Amino acid sequence: MAVAKIAVSAATYWLDKPYDYLIPQPLAGQVVPGMRVTVPFGRGNRRSEGVVLAVEPDSGLDKLKCVESACDAAPVLTPAQLKLALWMRDRFFCTVYEAVKTMLPAGMWFTADGRQKVGDKLVPFASLTIGAEDALAIAEQKRRKAPQQAELLRTLAAVGAVSTRELLHFTGASRQSFNALLRAELAEENPVEVFRRPARYEGVPLPLPELNDSQRAALDGLLALTREGEARAALLFGVTGSGKTAVYIHLIDSMLKRGRTSILLVPEIALTPQMLQTFCAHFGDEIAVLHSSLSVGERYDEWKRVKSGEARVVIGTRSAVFAPAEDPGLIIIDEEQEDTYKSENAPRYHARDVAKYLAARAKGLLLLGSATPDIESRYAAETGRYKYFALPERFNNRDLPGVKIVDMKRELRRGNGGDVSSVLRDEIAQNLERGEQSILFLNRRGANKLITCGECGYTYKCPRCSVSLTYHSANRRLMCHYCGYSRTVDAACPDCGGILSYVGSGTQKVEQELRDLFPGTEILRMDTDTVSRAGSHEVLLTRFREERIPIMVGTQMVTKGLNFENVTLVGVISADQSLYAGDYRAGERTFSLITQVVGRSGRGARPGRAVIQTFTPGNETILQAAAQDYESFYASEIQLRRLQNTPPFADLYAVTASGQDEAAVLRCCAAARDMLADGLSARADAVILGPAPLPVVKVNNRYRYRVNVSCRADAAVRSLISAVVIRCGTQKEFRGVSVYADNNPTD
Repeated sequence: MAVAKIAVSAATYWLDKPYDYLIPQPLAGQVVPGMRVTVPFGRGNRRSEGVVLAVEPDSGLDKLKCVESACDAAPVLTPAQLKLALWMRDRFFCTVYEAVKTMLPAGMWFTADGRQKVGDKLVPFASLTIGAEDALAIAEQKRRKAPQQAELLRTLAAVGAVSTRELLHFTGASRQSFNALLRAELAEENPVEVFRRPARYEGVPLPLPELNDSQRAALDGLLALTREGEARAALLFGVTGSGKTAVYIHLIDSMLKRGRTSILLVPEIALTPQMLQTFCAHFGDEIAVLHSSLSVGERYDEWKRVKSGEARVVIGTRSAVFAPAEDPGLIIIDEEQEDTYKSENAPRYHARDVAKYLAARAKGLLLLGSATPDIESRYAAETGRYKYFALPERFNNRDLPGVKIVDMKRELRRGNGGDVSSVLRDEIAQNLERGEQSILFLNRRGANKLITCGECGYTYKCPRCSVSLTYHSANRRLMCHYCGYSRTVDAACPDCGGILSYVGSGTQKVEQELRDLFPGTEILRMDTDTVSRAGSHEVLLTRFREERIPIMVGTQMVTKGLNFENVTLVGVISADQSLYAGDYRAGERTFSLITQVVGRSGRGARPGRAVIQTFTPGNETILQAAAQDYESFYASEIQLRRLQNTPPFADLYAVTASGQDEAAVLRCCAAARDMLADGLSARADAVILGPAPLPVVKVNNRYRYRVNVSCRADAAVRSLISAVVIRCGTQKEFRGVSVYADNNPTD
């Protein structure tokens, strides 16, 4: 009997390897690479799913177990996707099955009773069993005695096959009349698969957008790269509003004409509807969209459209990079600097790394686009690893927004203790008079960061996490944004009975302050509290655009990619919020957020303005962001990275341990540190730091500590880190402690 090499879902990281199983005679020829099967696993022969990696004539091992059943009628993964899963296991310290599960839509997985979560949507379709001329003749005979049957025959003769439901609706005929045609064998009814599709552009197809000289030069250079027949990578830098999307459209059109597919990634779900409308207007049903806000059925059907070749352009968030697009000639990552492209759960991949692999395998072009490129990407362009193209001016030569920096210390001295400065208040008032719209950005949801007692210093803490509870005025509850714990607020301090003070601000508090300042003015708030339901972000953005609601307050969802021609004012409520975080990327993130949100202003015919509120108005990063001066920021930041020996001058790996016993977690991290020190003793470039607590050391009653390794990445380093994870995960003294590794973590 032939032998299948199978990656088993029940295998943990330290047990993960291809397991040999005999293919029984009834399944001979059915079990092929890329299919999912069920197999017995472990001493108890517990039933487990697995994916077939290869089929060989013999194993050389005795007493092999047999494959129990095949889950799929045909392979769900191509040979290229199986190779990608194996590559991901090596790079991202995950199991092969975790990688496979990331590639496939949720609807393809199985329930506890073995049924697939989502099946094909089958709709009954009616059609004639006789010729159209014969049907019209019979309809004339039935015109008086059976008028409904006659109308059904005439309609089917005119349109051919149509869904039974629509046929009965538009003809007004009854089901009984249609059943009579079935009994007379004049018509038949058969199930036809219909794709569940998300909302999309239904208008007249639009011509390709016109390009200015800068766009045309960038496009010509990028097209030249695609004709080389080799894998290439390029960085497209363009100031906000410079028209990068128009360049993307022309590139995708070129790929379609050559018969190749394209993938476009965006960082936020909120951007997907707007991008989808724009691209569908040019490419129609060639577009498929993949993101987590779709229903399970919609995502499953969009995945099938891509796999079948019906859709040759994929638009979506991070996981869309795994779309089964055949021969991807172009992969675009828009706003490529965003942290949302990095997965925080196993497999902890970065979409940019996966896209590099796919572009290399397919000999395609990877295009990274941004107004604030990742420092590593800009350095790669500077050193020649990426080709570099720039759009230095806004489309149609519109001016960048004028920026005012407001010193909030001065506002406090003047008696304004609110979150909206007098300057921003006046600017909003001017916009209201002119009928123009404003966007205010604050990257913290809720009403207040914490509630404390001014007399004894008591603060409300989460009992499961090492963070303060955030007050939400909408439901008057304190909530933990890490584990979801919530409770009501006391009337007075529960320790001393003193008066409670509400400290810090979130989007809810700013929204209320604006309502007090501008009574009767409609205000939208966009954060995870208001867009939790599927599609709710699209509803909010559509309302803001079409109803011209005067003010929108939001978190980083409003900072990038959005294009509203009537927005002429942007306010940054607290520019310092992310600036002094304990992370080497704090300056880069702050610069990017401020630059991106300021760029939402003045994208139409009217000039834009921006107000940046800060307690440190002389900070270099804030001044550079206000001037939209990326090159100046990059020059200073790259020098700092060189001194710190952080990316792009070294790679950072983190071995993280978590568990309910803090002492055991620390011992595990200490053991990991010692193993890393021994393994890297000959490496002069290696620096090991830790154990150190994560910024939030306890989450959901689990303590989290980490050991960091800074060095140049290679196969030997990855192999050592993998061995450390396996050893720490299998030692009895660390039972109850979870250990995982990550490359360049975001937390």
